[in-house]
Formats: sequence, structure tokens, C-alpha cells
Amino acid sequence: MSAPAPPLVMSETDREVLQKVARSTAAAHREVVRARVLLAAAEGAGNRTIAADHGVSAMTVRAWRSAFATEGLKHWGKVKKGRGRKPSIPAETVAEIVRITTKETPKGETHWSSRSLAKELGVSHSTVHRVWTELGLKPHRVDTFKVSNDSAFDEKVIDIVGLYLNPPEQAVVLAMDEKSSVQALDRTQASLPMVPGRAGTMTHDYKRNGTTTLFAAVDVLTGKVIGQCLPKHRHEEFLKFLKTIDRKVPDDLDVHLIMDNYATHKHANVKAWLEKHPRFHFHFTPTSSSWLNQVERWFRDLTEKNLRRGIFRSVPELIDSIEEYIEANNENPKPYVWTATAESILDKVARARTSLNEQANQN
Repeated sequence: MSAPAPPLVMSETDREVLQKVARSTAAAHREVVRARVLLAAAEGAGNRTIAADHGVSAMTVRAWRSAFATEGLKHWGKVKKGRGRKPSIPAETVAEIVRITTKETPKGETHWSSRSLAKELGVSHSTVHRVWTELGLKPHRVDTFKVSNDSAFDEKVIDIVGLYLNPPEQAVVLAMDEKSSVQALDRTQASLPMVPGRAGTMTHDYKRNGTTTLFAAVDVLTGKVIGQCLPKHRHEEFLKFLKTIDRKVPDDLDVHLIMDNYATHKHANVKAWLEKHPRFHFHFTPTSSSWLNQVERWFRDLTEKNLRRGIFRSVPELIDSIEEYIEANNENPKPYVWTATAESILDKVARARTSLNEQANQN
């Protein structure tokens, strides 16, 4: 047994943090051992006893106790300069991997794989993969984007973001759009349920049993949805949906609708209807900017949670399923929280336009 040592003094917050690390199965082994050593020291165990129990030297225990007494958890997990694992890949190799990955492509192909680049440079594919991982290079992936050329882009962004961040009083703000040609798909064979050790299965091919068009408007404040399935995607159906909104929104509230520039929304009959219903106000998103409309996020959730794996033997079955999803959504609605300011969006788009112009000039 070691000589008695004064218990290591620590706050309850530090104790909770160390207990969490000590139980972790994901933290580095050294950090787990260090947390357990410090907790044992806080219980008053001697340095030699702690060292024997946790497979470290008494000198290490004393050093960890001293560091904690001086700094607490301020520098927890940081490796001191000159310590730790030394880089095993020469800097020249790293620089060449980055240069070729970002500036060149293999003959007849659009991008490098770790094995093709490794063969080109005469290194192992694990070396290439490690460099890519550490530097966040992902040549196998490409993100899609399009910068709007709408001449009124700035004004429309400011208008719509203003509705999200500072909605008007005595009004409801609805993000509205149509999801056209929603297919009632049936599978060619029965699907198998999920069981332990095996995911559920379904055939890759399907039968088409007709389509419907979903008109949906998300209340940006509450997350509730007004939805209606109609057979086509024309101004007549759009007017029907406007009348549905008119019935469901209390008469004493103005209605601000955020929508895209689809011609249906600007039809002469729609404009005539708006003149008779002055409480309705249309706000159009810029061209190529559907990301600005929150209903698109709701459509994505509908697709992932209801439509993608759904099996529908008829259009009525499809409509019933969509309506059930809307009903469940409205029983426990959760609004999408918009955080981006108009200024941050405009700055980002300005940078994108500058980059596009520079790339065009280089080509």
C-alpha cells in the first residue's frame, strides 16, 4: 500500500466530465486511463496504488495530478509540442497528392480514385486516402448548385427572409408549392419485412398506377400544413387550393404566400381572384432559388418518410397515405427554424458570382 495522499480537489462539473470520459468507448485509451486515474486521486487513493491499479507509473500519476491541480481541464486532450506521433508521410508527398487531386484528372476519366492516384505517384492507396481524409478532399463527390440570374434577386431575398425572421402581425406566412406527378407505385413482388440481422427488402422495379399533384402550404410559424391532392397542375387547381387556404385561415388574418415563379401562379384568372381577396399577398422566390422556400424541406421529409418506400395500388391509396402523413404532422407540428440573414445570403451569392467569373475568365 502507498502512503496516504490528500484527495485531489475537483468541482462537480469536472467530476462529471471525467466520469463521462472514463466510461467512454470512443475516447482515446490514454484519455480514458487519465480520467480514471484522476477520479481515483479525488477519492484519496495513493499514487502507487493508483499506478498499480491502472497500469501506469507512479511518476505519471504525480504528473497528471499536478497538471490537473494547476490547469484543471483547460488543456485536456492536447498533445504538447514535440510529443505524440510524428508524421509518417513526407510533406512533399502530401503537397503532390493535393496538387494532382485538385489540378489534374486521369486520362479518360473525370476524377481520381485513391488507387488510381496511388498508382500514378507510386505510393500506397492508404496513403492517398489518409491525406484526403485529413484535408477533407473528396474527388468522388460533387455538389450541385446554380446562382440565380434574377435581376430582382436581392429584393426578393430581403423580402422573403424578412417574412421568416420578422413575420408581420395579424397575418399568417405560408411557404407554398406544388409537388406534381406524385406516382402511385406498386412493387412487382411482395416486400419482405425487417428481421434481426437483415434489412427489409423490396423489389427495384415497380408498377405505375397513376399520379396526383399535391398542393401544400407550410405555416412557417407553427409548422402546420394545409395540403390538398388534385388531379392536375393548372391554374384551375391552384385556384381551388387558394380557396381551401381562404377557408382554413381565420378571416381576420392576412395571408402571405411564398411561392415560385411558375406561370400558373400569375395567370389572369388568379390575378382577378387576388383583386377580390385583398388579404392575400404573393411573394415570389428568385428564379433558380427553390432552396429559399421552406416547403421544399417539407416535401423532402414527405418523400423520405412516406413516399419512397410506400406501396400504392391506386391513386386513392396514395392520396390517403399523403393525407394521413399531413394529419400526423399537424398533430405534433415542428416548424423549420430559419437562421440565415439576408445579408449573409447575399454575401455568399456575391462570392459565388465572383468565383464563377474568375473561372470563366480562366477558361
